[in-house]
Amino acid sequence: MRLSSLSKYLFIYLFIFSNSLLAEDSVDIWKKDNKTKNLNIPAAEKSSEESKLKKIKIEKTLNELKIEITEGIEKEEIQNLFGIYDPEENDLSLNMWSNTDGNEIKKIFKRIDKIELSNTAKNIFREAILTYSYLPQKNMTEEEFLNLKMNWLIKNKEDDLLEEFLNKNKEFPNKKKIIQYLVDKNIAKANLGEGCKKSEFISKDIKDSYLEKFKIYCLIFNDKKNEAQLVFDILKEQGLSDKFFDDKINFLLGISTETNSKVKDDNLLNFYLSSITTPDFKYEPNAKTDKYIWEYLNAANLVQVEDVSDKEKIKNLEIAANNNSFNKERIFQIYARISFDLNSLINAENLYQSLDGIDSRALIYQKFLLSDNSENKIKLLFLLKDLFKKDDLQNIFTKFLSNTLKEFETKDIPDQYKEIVEKNIISDEEYKLGKIKYDDKILHRSKVVRFYTEPGTPMEKSQKNLMSVHKKIKRNKNYFFSAKDLALIESLEADNFSIPKEIKHKEIAKKYSVPENLLDLISNDEIGLLALKFVEIIGEDEISDLDADSVYFIVHLLNQAKIKKLRNKVLITALPLRS
Repeated sequence: MRLSSLSKYLFIYLFIFSNSLLAEDSVDIWKKDNKTKNLNIPAAEKSSEESKLKKIKIEKTLNELKIEITEGIEKEEIQNLFGIYDPEENDLSLNMWSNTDGNEIKKIFKRIDKIELSNTAKNIFREAILTYSYLPQKNMTEEEFLNLKMNWLIKNKEDDLLEEFLNKNKEFPNKKKIIQYLVDKNIAKANLGEGCKKSEFISKDIKDSYLEKFKIYCLIFNDKKNEAQLVFDILKEQGLSDKFFDDKINFLLGISTETNSKVKDDNLLNFYLSSITTPDFKYEPNAKTDKYIWEYLNAANLVQVEDVSDKEKIKNLEIAANNNSFNKERIFQIYARISFDLNSLINAENLYQSLDGIDSRALIYQKFLLSDNSENKIKLLFLLKDLFKKDDLQNIFTKFLSNTLKEFETKDIPDQYKEIVEKNIISDEEYKLGKIKYDDKILHRSKVVRFYTEPGTPMEKSQKNLMSVHKKIKRNKNYFFSAKDLALIESLEADNFSIPKEIKHKEIAKKYSVPENLLDLISNDEIGLLALKFVEIIGEDEISDLDADSVYFIVHLLNQAKIKKLRNKVLITALPLRS
C-alpha cells in the first residue's frame, strides 16, 4: 500500500477511535484504578484530574498507534538493494524486476545458461543482472535472486565482477560462497598470496569453518604466527576445527615436529595442506577427482607420468584436460613419449584403426610431427580431430588445431582444404568494430548516423543531414525503405527530430511484426525480463550479424521502453557499414 493511501485510512481510523474513547464513561476507562486507588479528591478536582488523565491517555494511545504503524510502513517499504551499476547508467530503474514473476526469471536463466553468449549478449546480461534494483515480488526470495546471478558469474568465471560485487555490497545471503570460490580459484592456481588477499572479505558475521581455517593458514603464510595461534585457539573453542587441521596447523606453527602423512582430498584446502606438509608428496588423480585439485596439481607441477604405458592414468589426464582442469599441452607431450617402431609410423594411416584411442591419437600425432608436406599435415590434423571427437575429447584439440592451422601460409593450403581450414580457425581477438564508411545513398548508412556514432554531434547539423540525405534517396524511384532505415527513423523521432512527411514510416512499420509478448513486458514495466529476452534473441551472434528485422524490433522495443543508451549501442553496431 502507498503511503498516501495509508495515511488517508489512518486518519479516518484515528478519528473514529478517538471519538469512541471520548464518548466512553470515565469509570469504564479507569475501572481498574478505581478498585485499587481511592484518592480523597474533591469532586470538581477529581473530575478535572480524570479529564486531564483521560486526555493524556488518549494522546499517548494515538502516539503509540502512530509510531507503530509508521514503523510498520518503514519495515515494509525498505528493501535491500544489491548490485554494481547505477540504474541511470543504462536508462534502467530500481523497479525493473518488481513486476516479474520469479518463475519466469528462473526459466529464462536456465535457457540462457545453455547458450554460448556473444560479447554483446554478455554485456547486456551483466548490465541487467548487476544493476541495483528491487526484488521480484512474486515466487522468488532475495536469496534465490542473488544465487541465480552469482551462480552465472561463477560459471562464467567473472572473477573481477564478483570481487567488485563484494566491495560494493557488504552483507548479503551466501556471501561466503563467492569468497570461497575466489579463495579456491587462487589456491588452485598455487597463488596463495592472492588467495589470502581474498580472505580479507571474510567479515566477523561469517561463521564458516572452511574460510576461518583458511584465514588461520594465511596468517601463518604472512608470518603472523602469534595472531594465527590466537585465532586457532578460538576456532577450537567454537568446535569448528578437526583433528586433521589441528595436526597440520600445529606442525606449521612449529608446535609439533611431525605431521600425519595422510593425504586428505575432501576439499582443496585440506589437499593443499597435505601437499605442503608431506615430503615427496605423491597423488594419483582420477576421473572423480575435484576439478580444483586437478588445477592445483597442474599449477604446482605435481602430476608426473613416468610410465606412458599406464593407459588408465593417461585416460584420466585426458578427461581432466577436456574439462579444462589439466594443461592440454601436457597431453600432446605425453603422446610424443609413447613409443612406436618405424614401420608403424610409416603405415600410421593404415594402422591407427587397430589401436586403442590413446595409441591411435598418439600415432597420428607423431606422424603429423614427422610430415614435411603441407597437404599431408592438414589431412593428418583433421584425422586427429575425428579421433578426438570419437572419444568425446574434442575440447583438448580445438585450440591446438586452430593455432596450428594459423601457421600455414595461404598459398600452401590446397584448394580442397581452404574452406574447412577457415572454418576451424578461431579468432583470439575480441570482437571489434571497424572504421565506419558512410554512404548517403542508403539512409541507415548515411552521415545521419553520426548523431549516434559521434557523440556531441549537434542536433541541428544532424537534422540538416537528414533532410539532405532524404532529398538524395527521394530521387531514386527504386529506393527500398529497409527495416534498418525504419529503426533509424523511429529512433530519430524518439529523439525529437523532425521527420520528412514523405517518409511514411508508420505505414512502413505495419509490414514488420514486433512480438506482442515483448510489448506486453514494456506495458507491465518488466524491463529486466525484457533485457534478458534480448540476450536470448541475440544469443551467440553479435548485433552486426543479426538480420534486419531482428535489429528493427529490438530498436523499436528499446524506443518504446525509453532505454536509449542501450538502443544507441545497438544502432552504432548494427546500422553503419564498416571496413
